[in-house]
Amino acid sequence: MASGQDHTTFRSPLASRYASPEISFNFSEQKKFSTWRKLWFYLAKVQMELGLSITEEQILELENNIDIDEEGFSKAVIEEKKVRHDVVAHLHVYAEQCPKAGPILHHGATSCYIKDNAELIVMRDALDLLLPMLAGCIQSLAKFADKYKSLPTLGYTHFQPAQLTTVGKRASLWLCDLVMDLKSLERVRGEMRFRGVKGTTGTQASFLEIFEGDHDKVEELDRRVTKMAGFEKAFIVTGQIYSRKVDLEVLSALAGLGATAHKICTDIRLLASHKELEEPFEKDQVGSSAMPYKRNPMRSERCCGIARHLMTLVNDALHTHAVQWLERTLDDSANRRISHSDAFLCADVILGTLRNIFEGMIVYPKVIEKRINQELPFITSETIIVEMVKHGANRQECHEKIRVLSQEAGAIVKEQGGENDMLTRIKKSPFFTPIHGTVDMLFDPSLYIGRAPQQVEKFLNEEVYPNLKSYDDTFNDKVVLNV
Repeated sequence: MASGQDHTTFRSPLASRYASPEISFNFSEQKKFSTWRKLWFYLAKVQMELGLSITEEQILELENNIDIDEEGFSKAVIEEKKVRHDVVAHLHVYAEQCPKAGPILHHGATSCYIKDNAELIVMRDALDLLLPMLAGCIQSLAKFADKYKSLPTLGYTHFQPAQLTTVGKRASLWLCDLVMDLKSLERVRGEMRFRGVKGTTGTQASFLEIFEGDHDKVEELDRRVTKMAGFEKAFIVTGQIYSRKVDLEVLSALAGLGATAHKICTDIRLLASHKELEEPFEKDQVGSSAMPYKRNPMRSERCCGIARHLMTLVNDALHTHAVQWLERTLDDSANRRISHSDAFLCADVILGTLRNIFEGMIVYPKVIEKRINQELPFITSETIIVEMVKHGANRQECHEKIRVLSQEAGAIVKEQGGENDMLTRIKKSPFFTPIHGTVDMLFDPSLYIGRAPQQVEKFLNEEVYPNLKSYDDTFNDKVVLNV
């Protein structure tokens, strides 16, 4: 928390500790209430253009007072205590600051013209902040995947040693999920529409009356205000509110991103416990107040913790959409004030932290090699059987010999804490004499990674890089975490 701030009042750590200044401003009161004033300005300006008795002087006065100042905030707080209605409170303050234009403000509108449209603007702008961040994460991880696409590593199923994969191939699995998240967020961003100018229950009855039955002018009012707000389209039909299904779609996409981040960072935490891979660890960073040797994966742990919160927020959107009676009820308002900002700030924190991890991720090839060597004698079993059959051995007899030797070697590892000596046992067994001269070559890990390097290259070239082209100019700055 910066010096000079109030230390006696709770502030969400999402904003005060973790989130970027850009996303924090996007959900600030300054952005919110200035956007409300812009919407009042847009409505009045277009109404003037379409022939209502509004002067250029009134429009200029509104435009010059769009940015709300501290006096405006203070007056709005006092006014809301009196009227118990936030839109009306700010309307009164704006009208007071614009005495000439005050009489024509909010003409024909409902509160949801202000609040819903403003919320759609804020969500749109938030998505525009998050998408380049997500693309930056993908680009950083793609570099990592490409660099390590051929480095063998032990694969795990059921968190038990399985066949080999590569460090880069495992990263490509993370990338696959992140690319799906990118497409999901791009989809909801591309489908974002303006509520528009619809009136109290969405019928535009008040505006039809204002324009004396001229349907064309009502439609033109809706179209022009939508364009001024930066949207290509508005919903054709709404109730008093835009459908809360929109919020559900957006928060579902963000929750999906949270699930991806949790899975990736859990994998990193597991690999860090094996000392195969680590997130960045700075020169003066302290891992534990008690154990000075600790190198805890605090960034990944943070992502997992915040991702859990993000994933739960979609339930708010589900329930809010489900309980909107008829044209609307007001029980959505208080919930959405919390869930929307929390969801986007969580996503911002996760993406900033993920990119920081990806840009500084450390791989320890020698540790990976050691773990491979502990399991490789078992992994080569099928190949040894194939080679023995080539030399005329009975496949079933060979399988039994391998099974017995692997159980003996496994006992040495598990019961005595020794090294896996299966290769030595094979070399000492007369049964395997036909391959004694070549068996060492079968223990090259690169023989067991299949097409992993080729898969990574194809995936990067066909699915990752093409999806990043529109973000090429956003990859310049590195992410710096405050804590």
